[in-house]
Amino acid sequence: MEQTLADRVRELQSVDADAFAQRAAQDAEVVKSLLREGAFDNHRAVVGMEYEFYAAADGRWAENDATDGTLMRVPRRLFDLLDFEKELGLHNAEMTTSPQPFNSYGMAAQSAEIRSHLQNARDCTKAEGMRLVSDGIWTIPPAGETAREYLTDSVVDDGVRVAVNMSDAVRYHAMSNSGALAGPMTVDAPNVDIEADTVMPESLITSIQPHYQMSRAADLPRHHTYALRIAGPLLALGVNAPFFPPDLYADGVDAETILDEAHAEHRIAVFESVLNTDDAEKVAFPPDLDTVEEAVDRIAGDDVVVPIPTDDDGDRFDDQFPTFRAKHGTYWRWVRPVFGGSTRSAANARIEFRPLPGQPTVADTVAFLAAFAGLMQQLPRHAHPVDELDWATAESNFYDAMREGLDADLHWITADGARTTDTDELYDDLLANASAGLQSAGCSEAAAEEYLAPLRYRVENRVTPASWKLDRARDRTEDGEPFADAVQDTKREYVHQQRETLLQGSFADWA
Repeated sequence: MEQTLADRVRELQSVDADAFAQRAAQDAEVVKSLLREGAFDNHRAVVGMEYEFYAAADGRWAENDATDGTLMRVPRRLFDLLDFEKELGLHNAEMTTSPQPFNSYGMAAQSAEIRSHLQNARDCTKAEGMRLVSDGIWTIPPAGETAREYLTDSVVDDGVRVAVNMSDAVRYHAMSNSGALAGPMTVDAPNVDIEADTVMPESLITSIQPHYQMSRAADLPRHHTYALRIAGPLLALGVNAPFFPPDLYADGVDAETILDEAHAEHRIAVFESVLNTDDAEKVAFPPDLDTVEEAVDRIAGDDVVVPIPTDDDGDRFDDQFPTFRAKHGTYWRWVRPVFGGSTRSAANARIEFRPLPGQPTVADTVAFLAAFAGLMQQLPRHAHPVDELDWATAESNFYDAMREGLDADLHWITADGARTTDTDELYDDLLANASAGLQSAGCSEAAAEEYLAPLRYRVENRVTPASWKLDRARDRTEDGEPFADAVQDTKREYVHQQRETLLQGSFADWA
């Protein structure tokens, strides 16, 4: 008899969490032994990308704007055609690019692969009347539903709570039924009022996650230090989530207050407040690392949320440490070390950079991959002094960027050792080093500058996708539109602009 979803959740709940943690600790010793053998070392740097989307109605079959841009559930049969993966919500889909050597051809391959997959996705979803949207937070719920209904709808099946609109991946439902995440899930954001019995509010958000694999695993702590220092400045450039679906705001709060108090990047608060508890801080800006072994121990020692049973008989390279690999899946940090690989030759240690929301176009997305990889290449190699910026300041930069975007007062140390809070000086230095890193990897100066041009545009014009949305929503309310209409019409404008520019334009074309 086929197991139900509730049966599979109960099966996970029966796994002994303490025994799981012990196996993870044992696996960590295996990983550290492999590190000492050089198993995770490679002769080159490698880049890759995870790219999340949500599905929205494209409006072609609508007689009016009633369904244009509304959230849609992705038919399960489409995933094989799209070559995308399921994510938390039924409306989510994720693309993972093939890892490529960090050189001029590898960067070109990343860009081409993303565009190729998205063109295929457009072809496949067109017949369904939907499109995949690259964004930070969706704000228009499915036709005929409120966002609150969509996010909170759940049933109890023989003692197991199942979210109606969540993917059937058992680990997501197990998280909602985990003792570590017990209690209602709320979102801690200005003027927002949403409470759910499952982790479904996390499905509001979508992101891009660049990966950089260093050639020597022992260098991971140094790269991790620099990744934390650039997290705030890159987030400030990328902010794209100032609004929630309008029905999630608290009753009685006026439009001006919401607009004035909105954070530039609410995705950060959603992820942290839904998955963190008083007893377990799972999503956080992590401390610096002293050694690569410390990174392994942090993952192994992290609070257990879902003790996923593992198969010890697999023939992948990383099946030598299956429980550690499973535990890594719930090690949520804004900068995350990763150890894995299907074969010995593919084994790697890498940095996953998680602060960034989905972006308006592919060119903007690739710009962040290029900037992150270029900085990871350049800053450690040339001992850039920004690593002397103390950790508390780097953390403050991150959360200030979350709130204010490019208006944040960010602290930086330039290549000549000068401390500055001047926005132009900061980004002149940061982007110059990103360009130098790209060039050292084999890109021409012209190619490096072309990759980074979307980010330079944002600095020079003091504009981000978040400020673009806020300005347009404010203009609409000042023209007399109700707040809910202003937010949703701004989202429709965003989707329409993206329709024309996603593959071949950039956010700079939206001015």
